[in-house]
Order: sequence, then C-alpha cells, then structure tokens
Amino acid sequence: MRAGRPPSRALEKALRELGHEVIVGVDEVGRGAWAGPLMVGAAVLPFDRRVYGVRDSKMLSEAGREKLFDRVAAWCTAWAVGVASQEECDSVGMAEAQRRAARRAVDGLGLVPDHVLIDGNWDFVGVAPSTKIIKGDATCLSIAAASILAKVTRDRHMRSEAGHFPPYEFDSNKGYPCPRHKMALHAYGPSAIHRRTWVFMEGLVWGTAGTRAATRPWLASADEAAMPSLSP
Repeated sequence: MRAGRPPSRALEKALRELGHEVIVGVDEVGRGAWAGPLMVGAAVLPFDRRVYGVRDSKMLSEAGREKLFDRVAAWCTAWAVGVASQEECDSVGMAEAQRRAARRAVDGLGLVPDHVLIDGNWDFVGVAPSTKIIKGDATCLSIAAASILAKVTRDRHMRSEAGHFPPYEFDSNKGYPCPRHKMALHAYGPSAIHRRTWVFMEGLVWGTAGTRAATRPWLASADEAAMPSLSP
C-alpha cells in the first residue's frame, strides 16, 4: 500500500458478498501508556454512505481527529468504546484488560457481530469469526473509524484528568511516555491513575511528594506553587 492512500472497504465488501451483515471494525488505544485506561473502539459502517478524510488516527493531528469525531460517530450504523481501567490493567494484566475492553465495546453496539475485523495479529475480541489485519487501522475503513472514536474518547478523558494531576501534563501527553512525564514521575511518584505494575515504575524514588500524589489529586494552588520546576 503506497503512503497516503486512504483505508478502503474492500474487506467489508467481500464479507458482505459472503452474506455477513454486521461487520465490526475494532481497534485499541492506550496499551502503551503509563497512565490512564485502555480503550477499545468498535464501529459498524453503513454500506451506502462514506465519510471522507477518515484515516488511521495516528496519521491525523489531534485537531483533525476532533474535527472528524462527530462526523464519524453520526456516520456509523453503530459504535461504542469499551474501557478497562488502570486498576484492571494492573490487576489482571494487559491481555485480559484488552479483552475486557473489547467485550464491553462489542456489547455496547447493541448488535450481534457476524464478523470482526481486528487491528493487529491476535484476536482479543473472541465473540465471532474474525480477520486479524496488521496495520489494519491504515488499510481497513471500519478499523480506521474505530481508531478515531477510541482515540478521541481517550484523549478527552485524559484532558479531563489533567487538572487533577498538574505535574504529569496529561493534557499534552495523554499518559504516554515522554521526558517530562518521566521527570514528573521521578519527582512525585505515580498518581492515582498511573499503572503501578509496569516495568517503568521500577527504580523510581518516591518521597513524601510521591506518596501525596499517589493518594489524592492536586487540589490547592498552594500545592502547585510548591512543586519544583520541570523545565529541562
């Protein structure tokens, strides 16, 4: 597939010709994050209409995804985003958390899937016959739609959490690794929404500030004034 070519509905059309009616595209976001939930998007597309501009969510700017979100949501025959909390990611492991989020997404559709198109090389949905597609979010239109719905939903959630945990800058990094996020973790330890069992937590030195950040949000301006600078 040449660079820049939009995702197609070739697989959906082929499955439709085989008699499948409810074809669900599925994609996950947040697997590689240090903080916040994992989310899985599920989308069922109509066969008679198309929304232009849909791409793999990673190929779009944050503003571009936000602009497309309402159009994609209105276009879908059905869509849902399933969530597995950071506590679940810690307690049951990432694979099971991803399965749970996928089941919740599919349940949220209110439809019984005939076939599921999954981004990646393993079936974390397990509720119907499926096709696994490497880089499916870049090649398959229903997966691309699911990726936008899931990514925007998670980004909005992380922006809503940012004010409760100012040192970690979740409004910009969305809980993913970056140098300033790592600096905040070394300064304060994990917040209430960090995943505690991830390898990156090993070796962190948590002082009293870290304990405080882990047990409650930053609520007072005095707390913020006392924070050390995170400038490089």
